[in-house]
Amino acid sequence: MSSRLAPIKLDSYQPLREVVCESLRNAIREGVLKPGERIMEIQLAEELGVSRTPVREAIRKLELEGYVVMMPRRGTYVASMSIRDINEIFEIRTALESLSNGLAADHITDEELEHLQRLLVVIGGYIKEGNIEKIVETDIEFHDVMYHAARNQRLVGIISNLRDQLTRFRTLSMSYPGRLEETLEEHKLIVEAIANGDKRAASRAAERHMENSEKTLLKAMEALQKPGDENKKGKAKTKKAKE
Repeated sequence: MSSRLAPIKLDSYQPLREVVCESLRNAIREGVLKPGERIMEIQLAEELGVSRTPVREAIRKLELEGYVVMMPRRGTYVASMSIRDINEIFEIRTALESLSNGLAADHITDEELEHLQRLLVVIGGYIKEGNIEKIVETDIEFHDVMYHAARNQRLVGIISNLRDQLTRFRTLSMSYPGRLEETLEEHKLIVEAIANGDKRAASRAAERHMENSEKTLLKAMEALQKPGDENKKGKAKTKKAKE
């Protein structure tokens, strides 16, 4: 594995293991460390300029988050994400988002509701600008406010973990034609239901949002694979013609 990771800056207020974990998590999200690639503690420690201990601790945490898998006698690898994995994650997350939004309809404060409404306006502005990075950043903040409005810390932790497992696909999904506008409308329906204190409507809106998010992600992944498939077919035809 060639040197691709920037050395850790030791001026952070966070524990070193957290800084290392964040660095590795971002490397996986951004595709620097690719699905199926073997993780070597010694090499990562050298690249990051730290000892093996914080790297080992970070890898254990990333395993819990679903970013890496540790295989007995074979080593540690960046986790691959199959269609089945995505289906399972969305199945669980849909149920939990539904519960979370229903609870938020009961417990949200005026300040939190105003925060959500303000974020909708901000996201709308970024959509017009086509600023995907800011849209993703603000979307995460939007969902975090809703999760905390549910007033259930264990639920927040579980949902956040599931969401983190799909973070690497968020930009791909958001970039799918028409999805940004659809997402904004779905968010508006969620906020409207929560503002009205309608638990059932808030839960249903969350379920529809998750179902549409999953469908879009799968479509985007399929579209990403098609060019390669077409190239393979083209090469096969060329080879046959030569024969």
